Amino acid sequence: MLSDNPLNQLLTRTGPEGQARHAALAAAAARLERAAPTALVGYASRGAVLIIGPEAEALDAAGRLAGLPRRVVLATEPATEAGGAPEAVICLHGRLAGLAGHLGGFSATAETTAGVQDLTAVLDDGHNAFDLVLDLQPEPALAGRVAPPGYYAPATGATTLEAALEELPGLVGEFEKPTYFHYDPDLCAHGRRGVTACTRCIDACPTRAITSLGDQVAVDPHLCQGFGSCASACPSGAIRYSQPSLQDSLEALRALLWAYREAGGATPRLLIHDRGEGLEWLTARATGLPESVVPFVVEEAGSLGLEAWLGALAYGAAEVMVLFTPATAPLVRAEMERQVGVAGALLEGMGHGAERVRTITAASAEGLVAALGEGAAMAPVSAAAYRGTNSKREMAFWALDHLHGNAPEPRPLTSLPAGAPFGTAQVDAQSCTLCLSCVGVCPGRALQDGYDRPQLNFIEANCLQCGMCTRVCPEDAIWISPRLLFDPQARARPRVLHEEEPFHCVGCGKPFATRKVVDRMTEKLRGHWMYQDGRAMARLQMCEDCRVRSLFEEQGGQFITPGSPSA
Repeated sequence: MLSDNPLNQLLTRTGPEGQARHAALAAAAARLERAAPTALVGYASRGAVLIIGPEAEALDAAGRLAGLPRRVVLATEPATEAGGAPEAVICLHGRLAGLAGHLGGFSATAETTAGVQDLTAVLDDGHNAFDLVLDLQPEPALAGRVAPPGYYAPATGATTLEAALEELPGLVGEFEKPTYFHYDPDLCAHGRRGVTACTRCIDACPTRAITSLGDQVAVDPHLCQGFGSCASACPSGAIRYSQPSLQDSLEALRALLWAYREAGGATPRLLIHDRGEGLEWLTARATGLPESVVPFVVEEAGSLGLEAWLGALAYGAAEVMVLFTPATAPLVRAEMERQVGVAGALLEGMGHGAERVRTITAASAEGLVAALGEGAAMAPVSAAAYRGTNSKREMAFWALDHLHGNAPEPRPLTSLPAGAPFGTAQVDAQSCTLCLSCVGVCPGRALQDGYDRPQLNFIEANCLQCGMCTRVCPEDAIWISPRLLFDPQARARPRVLHEEEPFHCVGCGKPFATRKVVDRMTEKLRGHWMYQDGRAMARLQMCEDCRVRSLFEEQGGQFITPGSPSA
């Protein structure tokens, strides 16, 4: 919460912008005090540690961790000089084959002379997991990702051996952390009917906490460390950040910017920063920050995305800046930069200027102050009054509608970069057979049938640009392209992508397919041995009921219509 933020007490307030900033931060803190509580996830650690690495180094580390009750060494390289294991240390030799898990729940296998061995089998306490891992290999097993809780690998540079040896004994007992996320599978665009489309949350997660379950994803709350880039990347809002929620964050921003204006401030420049290194840097250089810069602390820089940035501009921010430090995970940075590109295209399309949303990358606290400077003198728009909700797309559209209504150079539409969560779909009329496979899998219900008419309809406001339709179309007849229609009525209005003349059953006259489908089916089956007589070919032009009637009568039966006098 902002109320426990030491930075707020250090910021200057000598001028009107500084006084306004002080009032704004107090208002935001008061609103966040009412934020919905976040669920917690627990860890239990008995202190069983697996140490992996060259024998001499691993045994030395095991000896220095004598305070831990169970120590197992996997020696990946034999020691050059003979020496025994410290007392109560189990030493195995082999090559690590697999490692997964988190604090209190690590599994590990190794290739030994006896074959692939489950290393947890040597534990004598009835548990089948290691609680802690110290990986001393030159190339750590879990390199290339943010380490899970309980895993230490000095070679990655995230920690030092001395720091790891000091911290590991303290990780015995029960611990809790926030869950950080809420997942709604009904909104998820990951997969339908075995076809995978959207993988944005998986691609953006630096901890590999998100995995595919076919048509849905699974988020391991024990691996999730709250970076938030999954929620920012999700086009539908199926994954939402909950520390705090989108609604609480937007309401805090609304309160902050309202208080800033009421206190006489003119051009609030919102600086979103994390609670770690970003907060440390700003605290160290608080007196050097321009008074128009209003810091807004979040758990991680990736936890607020496009809909929150646009919302802040709609609520009256002159610009929005997102701070990256060297500690920002590369995947988080990449996802946020992609979204800044989308935000820039949207703002440019309205004439507001792409520079109103930008990232700041600094290597030091001094560099951050220099990067902020006084900034460009950009007047904010007239402030919106709508309340925040947890609906990601609703919040994005409300902000866009307000910004477009106050745009200096409004246009009807704008093109967007690849990967944007808004866009259109088009159909090749010559190839489309109106099989409606795309309708059956569209997660946002952007594609819809024509009810009693052979039509394919499209609602642009619902399109997530997930690409599911393009993957299931048997004729490769549909494609998508990112853009935004600024007119909300045009976005929400169904439009016909493709329509065909209905084909009427030759038996009863009821429409049951399109002429193109029947013609194609007839052409494909013309040479098949089962369709060499006229009656079989004629059944291709019948509805299902008449087809059954024809087969029954052909086999000598008398078809009696239900409700007739003979029934």
